[in-house]
Amino acid sequence: MNHFENAEKIMVERFGQDSLIALATTEDGKPFVRTVDGYYEDGAFYVVTYTLSKKMKQIAKSPEVAISGEWFTGHGIGENLGHVMLDANKDIMEKLRKAFAAWYTGGHVDESDENTCLLRICLTNGIITDHSMKYGERYFSVDFTNKSAT
Repeated sequence: MNHFENAEKIMVERFGQDSLIALATTEDGKPFVRTVDGYYEDGAFYVVTYTLSKKMKQIAKSPEVAISGEWFTGHGIGENLGHVMLDANKDIMEKLRKAFAAWYTGGHVDESDENTCLLRICLTNGIITDHSMKYGERYFSVDFTNKSAT
């Protein structure tokens, strides 16, 4: 197995379920950070959110974001994939509803609201720390764009 495949395994193990992550955006040169529920799959984090939220307005103007979570920091490009009920979002939303089941229903998310949207953060790069060295390395510097790691 190569370094990227090992890094990907760590990402799935840590973030392939409901995971609290810090999401940083910018507006007028100032950083804004908030905690969101994210789900990782194939080089991207997915977040169910609201199109009219401050974070989505900031991402629309400046899509470069930073992410931080359990021994991971990285950068990516945020993209509004539109309403959660769009056919194009069907497969990933099935996974998210399952991953976020503990809080998703019961009034927290209104899928009938046209502004309830799916945010995809396509990771570009990041650093993963693996203190246990489960996959042989303590640190992985990952290039998600080119699917490589050192």
